[in-house]
Amino acid sequence: MSTFAFVFPGQGSQSVGMLDAWGDHPAVREAVAEASDALGEDLAKLIHEGPKEALALTTNTQPVMLVAGVAAWRAWRAEGGAEPALLAGHSLGEYSAWVAAGALSLAQAAPLVRLRAAAMQEAVPVGTGAMAAILGLPADQVVSGCAAVTAEFDPASGERVEAVNFNDPMQTVIAGTRAAVERACEHLKAAGAKRALPLPVSAPFHSSLMRPAAERLRERLEQTEFAPPRIDVINNVDVAIERDPARIRDALYRQAFGPVRWVETVVAMKARGVSTVVECGPGKVLSGLVKRIDPSLESGAIDGPATLAEWKSRLA
Repeated sequence: MSTFAFVFPGQGSQSVGMLDAWGDHPAVREAVAEASDALGEDLAKLIHEGPKEALALTTNTQPVMLVAGVAAWRAWRAEGGAEPALLAGHSLGEYSAWVAAGALSLAQAAPLVRLRAAAMQEAVPVGTGAMAAILGLPADQVVSGCAAVTAEFDPASGERVEAVNFNDPMQTVIAGTRAAVERACEHLKAAGAKRALPLPVSAPFHSSLMRPAAERLRERLEQTEFAPPRIDVINNVDVAIERDPARIRDALYRQAFGPVRWVETVVAMKARGVSTVVECGPGKVLSGLVKRIDPSLESGAIDGPATLAEWKSRLA
């Protein structure tokens, strides 16, 4: 059996009907019901019917993506799937990883990510912040380009732009104030980026502008009981494995305003002997990134009974 890791997708992988392929699988149904009870609303109806615009609201997207990842994980384990050596999640997906690792229950995590989402949305007025994906330029050039653009503004203006998601070697997401992000897009295209794509998001996630949200999140994290994880999780903000609940809380607090170091996460998995990385949840965003980060790693996704059966056979 190859050494394998499970990874959980975050915001952006949601779609109306994303759990339909599971049919009436008991583990999936029970996961959705548990999260719905914790939030006092019908997540099953929202996931199945949408509308798309409601599903795309940050305060809805984060809970439904949490439950979608956990549901796929529970189905995997219910069907006798082997336990992975490592777990990780992209941004919000890290919360699914902590639930899978046993550090949090789903009933604890659902209200936590709802609060996280609301705090992020409220930290920066709509229209003030922005994000963009920079394609075809090495990450170090994106970092230096953002620093150069930020330095062009009067410090008193508060304008800033930062590299916040290191998704693959030639795809880096930037975030900050709208004027700074727009100027950085032009600067980075002039420096050789193939494309600079504005992202349809409502806040500059993972940038330093999210510090007010992180402070609100920290209060809730301190009130949340974490257990030592049963499976090691590589976190986003430090690319580290933490087992102490206090250190897990601190890393999740800093994750809200710190970059998602996904390239380093995948490299760290391989360094620990992982040869296969399986995306657990809807979409295939992360499995695509894994292929671009290291083509020698086998990757794919579990998003329904058919793909579950396929990966169960391959990882047996």
